[in-house]
Amino acid sequence: MAIAYIGLGSNLGRKKANIRRAIKLLGEKKDVKILKVSSLYETEPVGYVKQDWFVNAVLKAETNLTPRQLLAVLKEIEKQLKRKKAFLKWGPRTIDLDILFYNNLKLKTKDLVIPHPEMHKRAFVLIPLMELEPNFIHPTKRKSILELLANLKRTKKVKKLS
Repeated sequence: MAIAYIGLGSNLGRKKANIRRAIKLLGEKKDVKILKVSSLYETEPVGYVKQDWFVNAVLKAETNLTPRQLLAVLKEIEKQLKRKKAFLKWGPRTIDLDILFYNNLKLKTKDLVIPHPEMHKRAFVLIPLMELEPNFIHPTKRKSILELLANLKRTKKVKKLS
């Protein structure tokens, strides 16, 4: 069994409900057991800023799926929740599900990079991740989540909702 951390985000429609529904759908998969879920956070958009703020969270799950199989499950859930193909990088979406970590795996393919390549720069990922695993060591940065967050120059707002 592997431990995977999944980032969740939504800024269209019923954002909190979208996050909760994605968690429920993932938890219904026979090869995935959700162990912990962070609080929900309201976060300022990154990149394309002329859009609604996001609701973000991170979950920790145990799975016997391979990273590629897990990615396929996440894409299927995004499709179920009516995620449309993005017309803008970092644009609005009903749901966004990203594999942040998969054990201590380092993987780089055309369509999947683990650890997630931008996560160490994103307070909206690091803050909920710190809530779950502050001492987890990033496999390529060789720093704990707590250290990555302490070193982050925060320019975007992140507010705990629940």
